[in-house]
Amino acid sequence: MWTNSTQEQLIEGVLRHGPDILAKCLADSAELTQYLERLDIEHLNYPRPKQTIDVANWHLPKEYQELNITEFLIQNSPSINHQRVIQEIKLFEKHNMIPVLRTMKYVVDTLRANNVVWGVGRGSSVASYVLHIIGVHKIDSIKYNIPIEEFFKEI
Repeated sequence: MWTNSTQEQLIEGVLRHGPDILAKCLADSAELTQYLERLDIEHLNYPRPKQTIDVANWHLPKEYQELNITEFLIQNSPSINHQRVIQEIKLFEKHNMIPVLRTMKYVVDTLRANNVVWGVGRGSSVASYVLHIIGVHKIDSIKYNIPIEEFFKEI
């Protein structure tokens, strides 16, 4: 995504990736604003940059956008832990973070597919059992009795 791009960067991006890359741009620079004005004046049917970005699905493949993460998490946890999974899902929903879970699943799957090694886990994220199920970290917060409240600290 280009924001506040120079005209040279915009041209380089179009040359490298084709005009469809403009659909991934955010129209908040002067050059992109001028481009949009020219499209309107000349009635050109060229790709248009986005005015806003859907942060819930930004650059996420369709299979991950449509993933029922709740079902995935329940299916991939032992039934004895389902209550904790449901408790955490409700907290992620409360904080409007369900899209983050889908994105993290995509990131972890991509890392695995490319044989990239990442850390065992650190910070408050190890308190989340659902992040453990996804593979973000290797710490089983239930086994070590780490409460989810360590991750979702309420102010």
